[in-house]
Amino acid sequence: MHLKNIFCYEKSKKNRNFKKKPFFGCGFLNLKRFLICLNVKFLGKQHFIRFSISPHPFIRSNSSKYIYSPFIFCHRTANSCVAVCSLFTCLHSLVLLLHSSKTTAFLGVFVRKFGTTRSKNLVRVLLFASFNRNQTQLFAWNCSKLQLRSHHHCIMDPNLRPVAVKRVQKHWDQPKNATPPPQLTVYNSLTRQKEVFVPNEGKRVRWYICGPTVYDSSHMGHARSYLSLDILRRVFRDYFGYDVEFIMNITDVDDKIIKRARQSHLLKSYFNESQAPPVMKVCEDVVAALEHFKTKFETEMDPDKKKMFEVMIKKVQQQSSALEEAMKAQDSIATEEAKGRLLNESRDVLSEWLDHNHGKDVRDHSVFDDLAKTYEKEFLADMARLNVLPVDVLTRVSEYVPEVITYVKKIISNGYAYAAEDGSVYFDTKAFEQNPKHFYAKLVPEAYGEDSEQLLKNMKESEGELSMSDDRLKSKRSPNDFALWKSSKDGEPFWPSEWGNGRPGWHIECSVMSSAICGSKLDIHAGGFDLKFPHHDNEIAQVEAHYDDPHWVNYFLHCGTLRIQGMKMSKSLKNFITIRKALEDYTPRQLRLLFLMHNWADVLDYSSSTMERALQFEKITNEFFLLVKDFLRRHYKPDRSEGYQKFQGKELKLMEEFGKLKSEVHEALCDSVDTRSVIEKFRELISLGNAYIVEKEKEGHVPNCLLLRNIAAYITNLLKIFGAIPQSNQEIGFVSEDECNGEGASTSFNKEAVVMPYLDALAQFREKVRLIAKEHKVNGILEECDTLRDKTLTELGVRLEDRNGQTVVKLVDRATLLREQEQKDTEKKRKDKEKADKEQKAREKADKEAAAKKIKPEELFKQGEHVGKYSKFDERGVPTHLADGTEITKSQIKKLEKVYEAQKKKYQQ
Repeated sequence: MHLKNIFCYEKSKKNRNFKKKPFFGCGFLNLKRFLICLNVKFLGKQHFIRFSISPHPFIRSNSSKYIYSPFIFCHRTANSCVAVCSLFTCLHSLVLLLHSSKTTAFLGVFVRKFGTTRSKNLVRVLLFASFNRNQTQLFAWNCSKLQLRSHHHCIMDPNLRPVAVKRVQKHWDQPKNATPPPQLTVYNSLTRQKEVFVPNEGKRVRWYICGPTVYDSSHMGHARSYLSLDILRRVFRDYFGYDVEFIMNITDVDDKIIKRARQSHLLKSYFNESQAPPVMKVCEDVVAALEHFKTKFETEMDPDKKKMFEVMIKKVQQQSSALEEAMKAQDSIATEEAKGRLLNESRDVLSEWLDHNHGKDVRDHSVFDDLAKTYEKEFLADMARLNVLPVDVLTRVSEYVPEVITYVKKIISNGYAYAAEDGSVYFDTKAFEQNPKHFYAKLVPEAYGEDSEQLLKNMKESEGELSMSDDRLKSKRSPNDFALWKSSKDGEPFWPSEWGNGRPGWHIECSVMSSAICGSKLDIHAGGFDLKFPHHDNEIAQVEAHYDDPHWVNYFLHCGTLRIQGMKMSKSLKNFITIRKALEDYTPRQLRLLFLMHNWADVLDYSSSTMERALQFEKITNEFFLLVKDFLRRHYKPDRSEGYQKFQGKELKLMEEFGKLKSEVHEALCDSVDTRSVIEKFRELISLGNAYIVEKEKEGHVPNCLLLRNIAAYITNLLKIFGAIPQSNQEIGFVSEDECNGEGASTSFNKEAVVMPYLDALAQFREKVRLIAKEHKVNGILEECDTLRDKTLTELGVRLEDRNGQTVVKLVDRATLLREQEQKDTEKKRKDKEKADKEQKAREKADKEAAAKKIKPEELFKQGEHVGKYSKFDERGVPTHLADGTEITKSQIKKLEKVYEAQKKKYQQ
């Protein structure tokens, strides 16, 4: 096949005639004004093909075949010559198709241009043809030899041949999300609003938290901070997938530790010595200690502490009086007992007095180290019991003293600190604030420059009681300046430095240790709400002064405060609760659920009513888990086809609600980790699941186990992320207390999977025995079956329930079952008591009525409750005058007559 010649017919502007002209050399063509003809010789035959550019192009050959082409499309070619040439190339291929098929049902030609330069325009012609609707071919014509010259001439190589290729894939449009996924935000104390969380480096998050000052037992205020931060850490790590590096410090060098260690040491020594001294010596010491303590009482400004001191003084005075009376009675046994009670009540008073007189004599550093290590060990044990994850890095101030000294030197060299005459080093807040690129008190700016009374209170809390002497205050340039390095006095631990023997200040500790581990930039710093000012504000100032960089930490998170029954926790209010005391009343899971029901930044009220809500949520969640697991054991067979049921209307509706609630849970977690809303969504999801189960059971159908499993597993997984369920190989439900020990839950042993087959067999056997016993009316066997259910199995943590004629076996934590059984027994006793009281009242009423029937009507108003009320009566015995002689009104007499007639009827019966 070859092209004989190519003609172009140009439409005249003056008339409608066409003027024939050769295509080659025709210059720039207007395609809308041309009719193009091809004279082609193929297989020995001449073919004349005419092509017009119009909305409905057509093709005609001299074989009298007319083929209608629905479209011929040329994709935005840069030049009309190229477009025409491309179309001719298509037509060249059409000749082959026309003679290879008798009939053509559909024909389409697609022309696509490749390349952008005018010098080289590469054109690929795609030809799509369908023959007899049962055969489809696709041809590609590579027209790479087409060249567009500067004078717009187009040359075609007659040796080009069509090449058969496969169909190309249809263009795919990328979907657009109608609702963009939410971004994680956190409440940032630096801005006092929620901010989008953006780490400094990819998914890596450097997170530092202020640890405890270990001078006393950990209390529920500590739990509020560290348990809440543990939940946040788990969500960041296990839900959002961040690589969290979690660092916490232990403050084991502090004024509180020094004073408490000295007092404990001196008091212990005094008690050992006071066994031999006479009682009078003890009395004299207590009196002297009491006088010293009264001075502290008078100067105390905190009303709660003042109230507590007042109570302590009264108790000591009471025991002193008791000892004096025992001594006067010359009762040696009573005297020794009174002496012991006095010493016990005087512990705090004596320790203050002993420290004041002999504190400077304590020089053994082990005294301070031992106290700190004791309470550090207790704190870590409490955290483990609360299932708080171990930190990635734990730092102690005593281990970073050389780094503290170097750090302080740098701050001095940068001009933001100064050394005092006594060997202490203070941060110069004025110099820092006057630098344009720095800003002091970023978290609580309104606290800077406040009234002197409040400032003194804040400084005393932050600087420490041992560092607030008049001479030290005078060595400061400004009352707002705070200690970076404290010169040590007698009876205090110390380390050598160029300024003299001393120890680190409280605020500098966290700045140095966080910088040592995380460098000059920190993603998150977190702690308790009460640490905002001055501690955290001073931390920020120190780091920025050290690096002379106005930006250190991106996000500051502060946990909300804890209230006890709506009040501040205080020893003076007798509502001071240690973590260990709380764990005597509630399980770690129940406490964590309480914390999950309050957002981490909100105030948390620890009370019986709030704990009751946590217990109620635990119960409904656990019951749902147990019910779902029972259905799965009996009906769900994942390795069999019958284990997968069709999703009908109810299932589709529940699945839709499930998906909606999952989205809402995700939005809540993105919204500054709003766990309170998540718990409410769990309640709603469990309610929907329970309602679905009830509906299916009413219909006599088994619920869709796969759907229930997905819901229960979803809730379980999130509770594992929150730390409410320790990690284990148990897919659904809570882990019993005896199966786990903090985070180290068993991952190799699933007690439920092992024991449930035996428990099911036992339950079935018991049910058969009950049926036989009922049939033969053997009550003793029935009682033993009840004992097995209510006592024996309960002690083992197994609950048997009757549900729709079937025995449901639930493996529950033993402590939970015992508590439930105790509640049942208490409720039974209450009902029995109500019943007994009701019966007693009925008997009393009956006895009263029987006794009333024996009273003669004329004697009714002269005895019982009426004695002394009346002075005169008529012939029937009805009163006419009151006791004071006042005549009774007619209306009142009518009422008395009614009572008389009623009694008359009772007497005559």
